[in-house]
Amino acid sequence: MVAWIVALIAVAVAIWSATRTYQARREAYGASARVELTERQAKAAEARTLALTEEIRQLARKRIPAAATALFHRSAPVPGLREASGIEGDAARLLTEAVQAARTAVLEERGRVDAAARSAMRGTSAKIQSLLNQSQHLLHELQHEYDDPRILQLDFRNELALRRTQATAVLCDAWPGLARQNSSLVEVVLGAQSRVPGYERIKVANHLRQERLALVARAAEPLAIALAELLANATAYSHPDTEVPVTVQQTAGRGALILVDDAGIGMDDDALERARTLLAGPSEVLLTELGDPPQTGFAVVGRLIARYGFSCHIESSPYGGMRAMLRIPAHLLTVIDDDRTLSVLAPKPVRALPAEAADAGPGAAVEPAAPAPEAVEPAAPGPAETAGASGPGEAAPPAGLPTRRRRSRRAASPEAPADRQRAAEEEPGLRTPERAGAAWAALQQGTLSGRNAPATPPQAPPESPSDDQGDET
Repeated sequence: MVAWIVALIAVAVAIWSATRTYQARREAYGASARVELTERQAKAAEARTLALTEEIRQLARKRIPAAATALFHRSAPVPGLREASGIEGDAARLLTEAVQAARTAVLEERGRVDAAARSAMRGTSAKIQSLLNQSQHLLHELQHEYDDPRILQLDFRNELALRRTQATAVLCDAWPGLARQNSSLVEVVLGAQSRVPGYERIKVANHLRQERLALVARAAEPLAIALAELLANATAYSHPDTEVPVTVQQTAGRGALILVDDAGIGMDDDALERARTLLAGPSEVLLTELGDPPQTGFAVVGRLIARYGFSCHIESSPYGGMRAMLRIPAHLLTVIDDDRTLSVLAPKPVRALPAEAADAGPGAAVEPAAPAPEAVEPAAPGPAETAGASGPGEAAPPAGLPTRRRRSRRAASPEAPADRQRAAEEEPGLRTPERAGAAWAALQQGTLSGRNAPATPPQAPPESPSDDQGDET
């Protein structure tokens, strides 16, 4: 009996010992596994810390500077997170937010700096513009006292400086600085032409149905500034031996259209897209976005478009360069009174040929559709605002310089009111497709007859076109 008891105790002790040994081994294995897991976790944490450190270094050295550069050059690449970094979740989101915050801060600071620069330039432009206007008045007085062509040349250069100053002021949200009355549309075109180097290359064709169509006072000077910028681009970026045709015509919607064509170098797709963006009249144009040196032409036109309500579109020209289409809505147009004398330099409207004359052939004589107010010799338009007048006792100016001629006003023909009344009665209220087609055919025939007319020999410009470059490409 005692032996059985001893045997049971021995078995129990053996089982207990085996159990303890197994548990001890299990605990040892678990501890080893935990140590190994801890080591792996520590290595992974160290790798993530190293990757995060590298991402922060890349953020500071590459991503934020690249994001700032992309604000000036839209095609500049901005690197993202590295593919092998293993940064995910909140860390990746925070890094992306840091780039966006840096971009926002750069834009805000650039806006503040640009606003300060515009304010300084606006004040400076106003002072320079005032001095140039005083110089212009003094030069006009000298032109009447002294017969020296150099005064006219100096006046023209003063006009060029005044245009540049006006453009800078407009770009900085300033008032154009010149008040006008209601002005003939063709005379505004001639005024813009007189502000451009190489003006003798600009050929204006008048296709207006109403000869006395005019711009309202508040839009006259802004349109002259905008058109002068477009003409400066056309003359500067086309060959000096080529002409710059300008066509003034009325549209079916009671508005007007000015076409400026050149045979220049044209524009690539990126430059054309950028120009159209500026001409759309954005709410704000930063000076730092205009290049170095700044190209301000289209930006100035866009600012005037946004403020005064006309529009401009550019496209390829049939002459090989670019065509600018300046559209003037009806609410900016009026008709000046008959007692206002138009400039003798203003080209007369090109009348459409009657159907009988068109059928008779190019050699047939054609009677004009309406009598001209007075016979005026063709003259190459020069700086219309700077040309002096020659009286009977004054010496004639040297050949090649534009002059303003005094002409007495002629009494209106008794048939003129009747003709105007008849034309007003014949003006259709609604334009049918047939009438529109006939009008376009007449316009094309008039354009052809105007181009076939003998051209006036160009006069020598007061300065070389290379003295002033355009503002756009």
